[in-house]
Amino acid sequence: MDTNVHRGTRIARNTLMLYVRMLVLMLVGLYTSRVVLEALGETDFGVYSVVGGVVAMFTIISGALNSAVQRFITFEMGKGEGARLNNVYSTAVNIQLALGIIVVLLAEPIGMWFISNEMTISPDRIPAAQCVLHFSLIAFVINLMSVPQMASITAHERMSAYAGIGILDALLRLATALLVAHSAGDRLVLYAAYMSVTVIVVRMAYVIYCRMNFEECRYRPVFDRKLTCEMFAFAGWNFVGVASGVLRDQGGNILVNLFTGPAVNAARGIAMQLNGAVQSFVTNFMTAVNPQITKSYAAGELGYMFSLVRKSSRMSFYLLVLLVLPLLLNTEAILALWLTEVPAHTVLFVRLLLIFSLSESLSNPMITAMLATGRIRNYQLVVGGIQLLNIPVSYIFLKMGAAPEVTAVVAIALSQVCLWARLVMLSRATGFPVGEFIKSVYVKSVFVVLPCAAVVPVLFEMVKPEAIWGILSSVAVCVLWAAAAVYVIGMNSEERDMVKGLLTKRRDS
Repeated sequence: MDTNVHRGTRIARNTLMLYVRMLVLMLVGLYTSRVVLEALGETDFGVYSVVGGVVAMFTIISGALNSAVQRFITFEMGKGEGARLNNVYSTAVNIQLALGIIVVLLAEPIGMWFISNEMTISPDRIPAAQCVLHFSLIAFVINLMSVPQMASITAHERMSAYAGIGILDALLRLATALLVAHSAGDRLVLYAAYMSVTVIVVRMAYVIYCRMNFEECRYRPVFDRKLTCEMFAFAGWNFVGVASGVLRDQGGNILVNLFTGPAVNAARGIAMQLNGAVQSFVTNFMTAVNPQITKSYAAGELGYMFSLVRKSSRMSFYLLVLLVLPLLLNTEAILALWLTEVPAHTVLFVRLLLIFSLSESLSNPMITAMLATGRIRNYQLVVGGIQLLNIPVSYIFLKMGAAPEVTAVVAIALSQVCLWARLVMLSRATGFPVGEFIKSVYVKSVFVVLPCAAVVPVLFEMVKPEAIWGILSSVAVCVLWAAAAVYVIGMNSEERDMVKGLLTKRRDS
């Protein structure tokens, strides 16, 4: 069995690979968004965002089973029972195929009804929006069928392959955007069609890699009734959590459309894209960590799992602080540099969603640990129930005349409630030490943020970002100050010694 040092080295190596992927995806993705916004226009961009959100609502169904596939494949690897892996893989393919058929049968009539009767859209754009729905469903089903392969790559911790195919995906999306920008005809429909082709190419790359490298990724037409029931039982209780997350994001997008219109959806969509690019830093880090959390629980190594959850929670938060702080203070300047025209409401949406990501980053490792146990009924009922409050609470505020940004404010408040609920539920399920988490993670994170919030705005006034060099100077000041706060306040003595050692080694080399 690997030592903790070797495990840490593997996590660091995989994280580096994922960061290379993320950097390329972020740079290409931000430029792609600009090209798409200019090619489609503000209104059609908002239409694409909303219709895509309608399709994404059906990840309420698929997401629950996706988590089950990921958990069961990784858990079996942690237990060392390789003989059962092929059964897990083949069963997962059967489930995803059946689910894809069900989603199409449900999403087509529901989506068509919503576009024709409820969506705030010009009547002459309804046929185009319906075409977007059809192509979005094609992309959705293709993504659905590739879940077992992606779960296998993650469980085997082959992040170099994950990174390479991800970069291919980003480049194809950029090519799609440029192609649409220079195409005649209805660009909204063309963009949706080309995106479907992109999804097919990328997913085939995943399938081919898995078949060439993993023995268990050979589909056999078997029906393991017990395993199928186990997966469905896990997915059934996980359904509430997945539903609450999708409704929070996509349901909020639909509420904004119902109360305002596509123009504000475009602002929220841009904010979510920028936030997604930033959040990918933590997502990539957790992608490298998650298999280790699940495998350590499967092997009965609870002490290592507890330590890994605490460390990854802190590191996730610190990584985001380094990115979020300069973006919060330079939002207007960065958006103006990025976009030709910044839609109204975009600045505040960006800032609020970045704060929401900071709050959520502390919870991500706890979610993985809880799913690893398989005992998630009470957890999902409690935490999922809290998250489901996002829609009715946001609706009430919007009905009272609140600004559309209230959807993000509600999400931040409920995110903190969920964090403490997750902590209590994980403690009950595994004996996770709550007091140690509060002291070494939550308190440290708060005290890292306080000096940044107090001092950096003053420094910002001294270096106003009026041009590109002003923006770069402001970003540099923010990052250096945040890094100093993390080093002095956020790290323990062992971690500071490790940083010193790395810096010394680099200087002497």
